[in-house]
Order: sequence, then structure tokens, then C-alpha cells
Amino acid sequence: MIEKKLLEILACPQCKGDLEYVEEPEELLCHACKLGYSVKDDIPVMLVDEARKL
Repeated sequence: MIEKKLLEILACPQCKGDLEYVEEPEELLCHACKLGYSVKDDIPVMLVDEARKL
């Protein structure tokens, strides 16, 4: 699980918008861009090229 302080400062790398944390599957969602950023070993992978389209 990602620390709450880290979640507060993270933003979508594409639009700089807010992200929603989802535990299963563990990822960060940007509803504006319709992208899901995976979390591997408690580290968010914030690369637009590797994001999943929602």
C-alpha cells in the first residue's frame, strides 16, 4: 500500500490532475485522461507510455 502522504502529492503526469488510489488491482486512476498507472512493490509507475487505458 502506498503511503498517504505520497498519495496527496502525486498527480497524473499527463494532465497534472488528481489520482484515485485503487487497492485491487493496485493502481492509480486518472479519470480525466482515462488512464490507470500500476503500482509495483509499493512504487507507482508514473509513465504515460506504460499506463493502462480505462
